[in-house]
Amino acid sequence: MTAETGGDGRSSSSGNAVEKALRVLEAVSMPGAPHRLAEIAATAGVPKPSAHRILGTFAERGFVHSHGGGRYAPGPRLRAMAAQVAGDDDRGVDQVLAELQRQVGHTVHLALRAGDRAVYTHKVEADQPFRTSSRIGMWLPLHSTAIGKCVLAHLGVLERDDVLGAAGLARRTPATITERDELDTELAEVRRRGYAVDDEENEASIRCVAAPLLDSSGSPVGAVSVSGVAFLVSREQIEAFAPEVRHAAHSLAAVLL
Repeated sequence: MTAETGGDGRSSSSGNAVEKALRVLEAVSMPGAPHRLAEIAATAGVPKPSAHRILGTFAERGFVHSHGGGRYAPGPRLRAMAAQVAGDDDRGVDQVLAELQRQVGHTVHLALRAGDRAVYTHKVEADQPFRTSSRIGMWLPLHSTAIGKCVLAHLGVLERDDVLGAAGLARRTPATITERDELDTELAEVRRRGYAVDDEENEASIRCVAAPLLDSSGSPVGAVSVSGVAFLVSREQIEAFAPEVRHAAHSLAAVLL
């Protein structure tokens, strides 16, 4: 039996149920697990009774582990799936990222989109003794990061509106873009030039340049970036790495998609 769609193209209740379940699974997988039911429901945007039923089903099948007291964490089957997927792709991904890091000498990240945020899946440290605070599994906002702006720039207008409506434009540093008109102008520039820049907009003293990772339909899956501390790399210097970053993004798309 297949799910029907309404006149607006959206799926029926069965499709909505799948979407809710996936959002709950994403919420359980956020750093800091185990998470309380109320926190999971709020993050997923799902009513607590629905979240509780979904979590119960996932727990029965090993995708979620119940710690008691209404707390949940990723279960063994979910962790096994993640390891299998990463194991299939990691060798090619690691080679591309290592080569990019060798070319630029700064920290390299790969992040994939997860709803209205992105999550770091890979990191290659810089040659310099200075280290960024980022880590694999860390979530990052879309509006204030170069990776995130790559994602936002290539979303459809309606989806971008939904994402920004849910996530907001919180000020992360004095340089963060918090006005929608200004952000839209910035995203148009990202599409035009093929890369995005974070000039201390998400974290003071950190500059980044990123290029989008697009699937065959042109939809954004994530982005690859180069990050450097501001007192070692100027905006002009970080932007000069854009050709290498864009080449790496194309190579990663061939490996992952």
